[in-house]
Amino acid sequence: MASSRNPVADNPQPSPSPSSGGDAPYISVRALWKVFGKNAPQVTAPENEGKDKSQILADLGAVVALQDVNFDVARGETFVVMGLSGSGKSTLVRCLIRLIEPTSGEIVVGGDDITRMTDKDLTDFRRRKIAMVFQHYGLMPHRTVLDNAAWGLETQGVDRDTRYQRVREVLELVGLGGWEDSYPRQLSGGMQQRVGLARALVVDPDILLMDEPFSGLDPLIRRQMQDELLRLQTELHKTIVFITHDLNEALKLGDRIAIMHDGAVAQIGSPEDIVLRPEDEYVGEFTQDVRLETIMTAAKIMVAPKATVMGHQGPRAALHTIAASDGDAAWVVDRQEHYLGMLSISSAQKALQLGVRRIDEGWEHVESNYLPVFPDTTFDQLIPVAMGSDYPIPVVNENNTLVGEIHRSALAEAIAETSAATANGGDGTAGIP
Repeated sequence: MASSRNPVADNPQPSPSPSSGGDAPYISVRALWKVFGKNAPQVTAPENEGKDKSQILADLGAVVALQDVNFDVARGETFVVMGLSGSGKSTLVRCLIRLIEPTSGEIVVGGDDITRMTDKDLTDFRRRKIAMVFQHYGLMPHRTVLDNAAWGLETQGVDRDTRYQRVREVLELVGLGGWEDSYPRQLSGGMQQRVGLARALVVDPDILLMDEPFSGLDPLIRRQMQDELLRLQTELHKTIVFITHDLNEALKLGDRIAIMHDGAVAQIGSPEDIVLRPEDEYVGEFTQDVRLETIMTAAKIMVAPKATVMGHQGPRAALHTIAASDGDAAWVVDRQEHYLGMLSISSAQKALQLGVRRIDEGWEHVESNYLPVFPDTTFDQLIPVAMGSDYPIPVVNENNTLVGEIHRSALAEAIAETSAATANGGDGTAGIP
């Protein structure tokens, strides 16, 4: 069967998950509390330990917004904080840079404790290390797109020519090239949010704090902005703390997700952990309607490539490799194992008959449009790809290095076993390596 173009590889590639090794976290939050009311300091006293929010309100007249929050964020990670209204997620993101003063706890960023910074140091930190993107764009109606996006650099004292050059580069990056002289009233909601995103990016912050930035957009534009953020993250690798009340958005964007309930963190984990292994009834209710194929990934079922040949090898060597693998094709790679395409057994035989000595001298025999997927490509994206070809699906990493292959039978088996395990009350991981 002829190979089909793989639509998955045309989509933005999710950024690689942060390392789970021994590196120190970039953001570390420890024992963070925020209590509103005159008796706030008494809330964390030993005699009030174990009391819930309603008891504390009745006994002390204090409102607990955050209670004993602990989490780490790795450099380059997209960390999503999800919860319903009143769960504390927006209070949390504002406490991270002391727009709201924490009652107690530590917030350490890059080794510096934000809670101990002087006003001057905090202001400098906010201007140079962090940028925020809110649901409401906050654009100044009398300023053009160019001047709105340049606001952060202007407050830093960057000269006009330098800041305009930088802004034009970023506007191109977010898809607003050519709109520099327009005013906010002339833009759609999605375009205005892109201006807000550009304004955050032009200062080249280490950290992006995004507080429900897409929740006010129409569903189609919202999905487009989510895809845009994924695309930008593959290029920029920012450390992102993203706030949302939408589980599907959290699953799509997050390397890890923290679910909040009544000011506390109910569970932290990968999208797969949250959906397949909820730690309590509250998290389970959140995730019970999630389609498993939208969170299970290629990494779970890929196997080592069975047949690979290098471009400098000939078709005879390729035929020997394919025969030894008991398959119908081989992946063509360069000396650094970068994926180049697929060579079927019939194409290799034809190249041999035509006297082709090296594969890289007969590229017309290599199906270079047989595109790969990535380890975090989800099952729902893999299904149409698998149905479009009789060959396995190649898997590459962010450097286009061939790292595995996926067989249609393994995908079908994994879907069936996962669905059966979930239907029987399991955690949905039976049979999945």
